[in-house]
Amino acid sequence: MSADAIPEFLAEQRDAAPEDLQGLVIEFETLWERKLWHQLTNLLIQFFNHPGSAPQRLQFYKVFVLKFADKINQLKLVDLALKAATQCTSNAERLAFMEAVAKRVDTDTSQDALVFATIAVARVKLDLGDFDGARKDLDKAERVLDSFDSVETIVHAAFYDANADYYKAKEDFGSYYRNALLYLACIDIKSLSPAERRNRAYDLSMAALASTSTYNFGELLLHPILDALSQDAEGKWVRELLFAFNRGDLTTFNSLAPKIRQNPILSEHSPQLRQKIYLAALTEAVFRRPPHDRAMTFDTIAAETKVKPGEIEHLIMKALSLGLLRGTIDQVDQVAHINWVQPKVLDMEQIGNMRQRLKEWDNNVNELGNWIEKVGRDVW
Repeated sequence: MSADAIPEFLAEQRDAAPEDLQGLVIEFETLWERKLWHQLTNLLIQFFNHPGSAPQRLQFYKVFVLKFADKINQLKLVDLALKAATQCTSNAERLAFMEAVAKRVDTDTSQDALVFATIAVARVKLDLGDFDGARKDLDKAERVLDSFDSVETIVHAAFYDANADYYKAKEDFGSYYRNALLYLACIDIKSLSPAERRNRAYDLSMAALASTSTYNFGELLLHPILDALSQDAEGKWVRELLFAFNRGDLTTFNSLAPKIRQNPILSEHSPQLRQKIYLAALTEAVFRRPPHDRAMTFDTIAAETKVKPGEIEHLIMKALSLGLLRGTIDQVDQVAHINWVQPKVLDMEQIGNMRQRLKEWDNNVNELGNWIEKVGRDVW
């Protein structure tokens, strides 16, 4: 379509648009004629963001936006293209469309837009089941992202979200957990619908529990996304389970065992979950003790973790290898000498225990001061 035909096209689109959007379409022609590309782009984004514009987006992009595509911010161009792509009739059509967009913005001055478009291409490949192709595109995007000093948050958010979806499809729970949390750090969670917040909180919880590399859930427990699990019974017990792991609560874990067995993901990883709760019980037992009293016999550890005596040494070695504890093991005397425990998020009971320990420490300092004053009176 020639530039002279644009007014006719806009008139047709105005008549086809919902009544509350017709005013925007009228403004498009004015801004087009005055060549106010920045204002026109922002108004188009407003138009494309409106749900009522959905049937017209693809046509608007192909006929109107591409007429001045090289004159506007290329990142915003890709954003418009992404919204238009939602109206493609198939994933194959959407893939071809986004690949054309990526090719258009592949210039030295618009590498951020290229990354944004490449991530979108990877997303379509994920939907098509082309995991190798998606991984190749995401790795390419990551290399370019790493070369930037700074980039728009929207690009980082898109990358982490697509990466999380890739790892979710591959059932790589640890990588999904890290990327999903990074995505949430890039957005305002209020922009997500209640259903989206609940689903993301649930998926993050499952990943944290099933991951073979995640033993500290502190970042998730502190994140407001977890509040979304309080809205229904299924979410509440998962949230309760996470906090039970955080405090090494074997009683709560055992009480939730029937629900764990009914959950496909957790049931499949039940032996690993059992080991995780034992490790959590061990670190909690060490944490509750004052620093000068962290030489624990194997019998004491067995009593506090409910682990069989013959498996205690392996449990301690596992905790040491994972970096949950630091210390040494006296195999002859069967004593573990612990000098450090990994920090964790504290609930109110754990904070109360720490408060009591601080009070005891304060009393010990006062007693030591009084003793020094008494013994050294002649010197003073």
